Amino acid sequence: MYRLARTGGSSELLRRLARRAEGWAGILDADGTVLRAVAGNARWPVHEAAGIAARAARELTARGTGSYALDTGECGALLLPLDRPAGGHGPVLALVGPGPLPGGLATLMADAVMPLALSWASESVERKRRRVDLAESRGREAVLHLLMTGQLSIAHQVAGALRPRLPDPVRVCVVECSGGQRDEVARICADASGGRTWIVRCPVYARHLILIMPADEEAEAPESGRTLGPALAGLVDDCVVGVSEEVRLPDTATAYQQAFHALAVARGLPGRHAGFGSAPEPALVVGAAGARWADALLAPLLAHRPRRSQDPGSQELSATVASWLAFSSHATRHLKIHRNTLAARLKLVGELLGLDLNRVSDQAAVDLALRIRAAPAPHRPRSGRPEASGDLDAVLRAPGVQDWAAQQLRPLAQAGPTGEETLRTWLRCEAQLSPAAAELGLSVPGARKRLTRLEALLCRSLLRTPSARYDLWLAFRAVDLAV
Repeated sequence: MYRLARTGGSSELLRRLARRAEGWAGILDADGTVLRAVAGNARWPVHEAAGIAARAARELTARGTGSYALDTGECGALLLPLDRPAGGHGPVLALVGPGPLPGGLATLMADAVMPLALSWASESVERKRRRVDLAESRGREAVLHLLMTGQLSIAHQVAGALRPRLPDPVRVCVVECSGGQRDEVARICADASGGRTWIVRCPVYARHLILIMPADEEAEAPESGRTLGPALAGLVDDCVVGVSEEVRLPDTATAYQQAFHALAVARGLPGRHAGFGSAPEPALVVGAAGARWADALLAPLLAHRPRRSQDPGSQELSATVASWLAFSSHATRHLKIHRNTLAARLKLVGELLGLDLNRVSDQAAVDLALRIRAAPAPHRPRSGRPEASGDLDAVLRAPGVQDWAAQQLRPLAQAGPTGEETLRTWLRCEAQLSPAAAELGLSVPGARKRLTRLEALLCRSLLRTPSARYDLWLAFRAVDLAV
């Protein structure tokens, strides 16, 4: 019995008892709810046995006795309390089998109570620990989601119950782990940062950890004397790390995308870590005309009022389209919604804005408009009331945007004409790999290799979301307008 409790837990003990009873064994709570059960006889009616045990458990609780036995002639049942907590009723061990029950079963059952009670108590503690861990993980994920959508005050309120406090300013670090290592890497991250880093298990990518690190000391790892990104790459084999620039806490979403782009570069480096290369944010160079354009474009979405209380409002629709632009189909994991719900919301957003969200050009326009509205207050020009202010092309002709576009595309000079042709073709094919490969006269793996090499040149992620496809489309469009 004790060997089974150590190696197989309560399930193996119940299986042994069910076989001896040639019937059914289970653990029930005081009101007869079956908590765990095992059938030792495939011919024995399991549902009938569970019903008999439930009635007997309620009878045992009502009488307050130390045991209960039932013999109907066709079947028999034995019940013993596993534990009697002070002022309450604990779980009950029940055996049900065809009558008469085998001799000595009551003695065997009494001998099994102690190891079974210990095993059940240990498993209950482990279940509670897992629920606590899950609740904390979901709480951290909720804080990240609030930060990504700019809801700082609520994020601070939720984070107040967890540790550490949210830092400001921050650097965001994305850590890609090998399969099954994420929990262990999270523990290493916590130890390496001295408990000062906010660690979130990415809700979208199962192998990613998102670290929000204090930027004042660049989250230096105490034992290595190096910043946390290089330290983690050195501590964990097969771990790849991308680190953002220093940003204010309200710009966490931008920093996350920077870290994700740096991760794409780090995969091809021997040291397995990289920082985001300096690149201006397009939302910060569009000027007042760009702010007016963004307000006018998004006005129908922001003014939307749902017909029914259960339908999504403007804020929820804005968060949905922002998540989809960042994560594509993975937005269902990020938002915890069904793919049909996502499709219905995107259809509504497209109708409100008068855009075709299947086209990269329209996706890029909405993405830029949302980023302009989310730009930090010191960088966002006052645009006044939404009004007609020209189209996107007029915004892209602005001198600041032209300079930004030239900087974005400058690294392509190292790839020659082939690099620009590949990117333009890929974007013209709505960032779909198969049609782009066919138009380029390449195999799909060949086209993927070209884009992977361009990722290293641009220091940006292309094939995985969040992707730089929108910035590149805007940059190419701006350059074409200058000609």
